[in-house]
Amino acid sequence: MKHLLAILGYVVGTFAVQATSHFAIFKAHYDAMPFTRPDPIFAFGIASMIIQGAVLSYIYSCSQFNSGKLMGAITLAWLIGAVLVSYEALAEVAKYNIPDIASWIGVEVLSGAVQFTLIGILLFFAHRFATRGQD
Repeated sequence: MKHLLAILGYVVGTFAVQATSHFAIFKAHYDAMPFTRPDPIFAFGIASMIIQGAVLSYIYSCSQFNSGKLMGAITLAWLIGAVLVSYEALAEVAKYNIPDIASWIGVEVLSGAVQFTLIGILLFFAHRFATRGQD
């Protein structure tokens, strides 16, 4: 149950932050990218989030970060986020013709920081809620 709740939290948290970033706050920024699809394939994005959420939940449950403290879950989420965001912010700039590199890096790092802070909070409560329900 804790893993299902954590995956759901990851999907909801990621979608909330990234959809708000891509389709509202930084819409003009993403619209200026020559490589984006006019109609994203949401099923692939959801599948990616399910896989990422499952891996994060499993790592959390087997690690020292699962200490019963909120900061442990947030720290793990930040570490996993650093891996994913470094690709989005830096490797994509190396591969694609990004019109404004500094803006791209700033937007990706900012939205990633918000996303993985929220993910850490949701991860903590998913595991805590599910564990308490077993008592």
